[in-house]
Amino acid sequence: MKIIGNKYIIATLVFVVIILFLDPYNLFVTHRVQSQVNDLHEEERELREAIVADSVAADELRNSLDAKEHFGRENYYMKRSNEDIFVIK
Repeated sequence: MKIIGNKYIIATLVFVVIILFLDPYNLFVTHRVQSQVNDLHEEERELREAIVADSVAADELRNSLDAKEHFGRENYYMKRSNEDIFVIK
């Protein structure tokens, strides 16, 4: 009973309980928010990489006639007048 009766230990336990469970920004909320922030940073990194890749592809389409033809044939099934296209999915 002497250990529990010590006012410093009681104050410390009350402080720990408040910080862990009762505070609006308790440990669990802070962990969840930090996890969301990390997920958003990862998504931002992926989107930046996608922007770079799309920018390179757009530059290639602007500058290369062969790239334009390749893009049109793949995405819009464009063809020349003397050829047939068979789409297999």
